[in-house]
Amino acid sequence: MTRGVRGRRYRCGVTVSAAVLRPTLLALAVAGALAVAGCGGSDETGDAKPPPGVSKKDFAALLADASSSTAADFPATGGRTLEQVAGLAKAGPQVGFATSVLTPGKDRLAFGVIDRANNFVYGKSALYIARKPGDPALGPYPAPADSLVTKPAFRSQNAAVDSSPIAQIYSATVPFASPGTWSVLVVTKQGNGMVGAPAQVKVTAKSKETIPDVGETPPRISTDTVTSAAGDLAAIDTRRPFARELHEVNFKDVLGRKPVALLFATPQLCQSRVCGPVVDIALQMKQKYGDRMAFIHEEVYKDNQVAKGLRPQLTAFHLQTEPWLFTIDRNGKIAARLEGSFGVKEFERAIQAALNSSS
Repeated sequence: MTRGVRGRRYRCGVTVSAAVLRPTLLALAVAGALAVAGCGGSDETGDAKPPPGVSKKDFAALLADASSSTAADFPATGGRTLEQVAGLAKAGPQVGFATSVLTPGKDRLAFGVIDRANNFVYGKSALYIARKPGDPALGPYPAPADSLVTKPAFRSQNAAVDSSPIAQIYSATVPFASPGTWSVLVVTKQGNGMVGAPAQVKVTAKSKETIPDVGETPPRISTDTVTSAAGDLAAIDTRRPFARELHEVNFKDVLGRKPVALLFATPQLCQSRVCGPVVDIALQMKQKYGDRMAFIHEEVYKDNQVAKGLRPQLTAFHLQTEPWLFTIDRNGKIAARLEGSFGVKEFERAIQAALNSSS
């Protein structure tokens, strides 16, 4: 189920419905049109389809450009309202958010953008925010794109049968000062100008059941392992082929003893690229860092059936969406957490946060 956020028409004339992700439909959605699927191949673009009229060579350059956004690439607010900043951009694209848990403070906001022809929009991107469109704008907050392409050796069968792939996901660190509904403007550079997509997000106050955050100690849960499943990997892993090496260690046995990367995701039941490939990325990261930290994957649904609800491990973490990645340092403290869609670079940065904190 998705819970929509009403679109808001700014002066640039774009109406957006930004979907909040729930565990039964974990995909980027823009007015029901943006389906994120597929997995990477052996080069920079993987299986991603270049926009119409763009060669594969130019596409690779476009992806490189999108991954290098900085605040200096975009207009300063100069006291303008969010509506006035929107007036600097051309109407057309729509935005769908791949994160839904936002609380006051600095939040990671991941998203994808499509044009009117349903093509994914690649380019340097940033966000501007305000409580209301007529309020002074804050920003720009750069949103460099991160690759969703894994090396061929880590490509799952789940990803291989997907279609309409994309190559990157955008994310920005955005400071929300207080709870409530916030207006957001996503701008992406196209040629000599910019295109803009307005939307709204809801920021909620923290509660006693808040998801464990950086600096906190996570619940000492018992994760599903090959041993606990009596060798029945199909019961604890929907990836094909099974990621056996991510089910060898029980989280409770390593918490506070060595760094850990704990990933909640369901490759098959997610039905999209948003969550499935994160397990592929975890396998790729394990090859590089497996001698320094434990890598654990936990499935989402009881008996791998959506109708049976969430597994108790997710309930213990107060999770209602997926995927989620938590990296924990040697002292048992959370060093980084990521929700929704995230790529290779962000995954690796989360690992480095745990390792550096443990050293």
